[in-house]
Amino acid sequence: MNDSWSPRTRAILAGRPDAGDGSPANVPLVSASALGLEYSREVGTPTWAAFEEAVGALEGGTATAYASGMATVTAVLALLPVGATIAVPVYSYAGTRSAFDHAHQQGRLSVRRIEPTDTDAWVAAAGEVDVLWLESPTNPTLDVMDLATILDAARSSDATPLTVVDNTFATPIGQQPLGLGADVVVHSVTKFIGGHSDLLLGVAVTGRDELSTSLREARTRTGTTPGALEAWLALRGLRTLGVRLAEASKTAAVLAERLGGNPTVERVRYPGKGAMLSFDLADGDAAEHLCANLKLIHNATSLGGVESTVERRAHLPGDSHVAPGLLRLSVGLEDPEDLWRDLSAALGGRPS
Repeated sequence: MNDSWSPRTRAILAGRPDAGDGSPANVPLVSASALGLEYSREVGTPTWAAFEEAVGALEGGTATAYASGMATVTAVLALLPVGATIAVPVYSYAGTRSAFDHAHQQGRLSVRRIEPTDTDAWVAAAGEVDVLWLESPTNPTLDVMDLATILDAARSSDATPLTVVDNTFATPIGQQPLGLGADVVVHSVTKFIGGHSDLLLGVAVTGRDELSTSLREARTRTGTTPGALEAWLALRGLRTLGVRLAEASKTAAVLAERLGGNPTVERVRYPGKGAMLSFDLADGDAAEHLCANLKLIHNATSLGGVESTVERRAHLPGDSHVAPGLLRLSVGLEDPEDLWRDLSAALGGRPS
């Protein structure tokens, strides 16, 4: 793999067989419970290996795939000693925070919540906690954390906390946190990498050999292995990540600008790139009204697919602290004018 190639090119080429030796152009779907004298959960399969090689090439480390994004989070938590203190953004994926809260209730972890954009607080925490769990942009508020500064502080700290970055929203096309000094990067492959709303999968990537060994051992012990079909679909989805993200990002920028000019929209949260944005209406009733009146955009909880989805996150128990009128919009590959007509009509206006 040529390091000078762009992430978009590497996403297409990494993990492919050598066509020169007569191999197929794509790694086939290998469905096997055992390979020789070992279970596949211990040694993997060629399909898993190809997917892991491709993601690792994009993130700049060694990847380990799991049955879901939450299985990935659980595997990383297994690295931590009992009594560890973990810092997590106030606004971040609800499932992750739920896992941390459960570990706290069991007495396994202490949890410290920090505002995502309070960089000074994160820098201070780097000298006081065992783990920095970072997420940028954040779900669902689309806050951008100063990863470079925070990760530099962690490397310089005598506490040497483990640093984990959830890169699901940015994708490995948008940013590579290992290059900024992160210890582990995690993705819900279910989202943008898979890209077609047809699989559950997660992946962790690290540049440290001892962490890679521990992450694979955690997968073996817990049996949180990826399915054969899911791994094959995820690799296929990864091949088009670059072009999908580019198109969806262009549309997201258009919608963010137009939403900002709509008098019923109080705030637009868009980091300037990527396919995710959020916007605030007056209250929860207004947000629910919009969701009920959309015809093209799906009112659904997931994101990162070819279809656009919207959700009022505050209706979920884990996100009850989110502004009640906030709507998270995952922009897909539909025509941007069709999407705007749908949004404008649901907002009670005419498309401009």
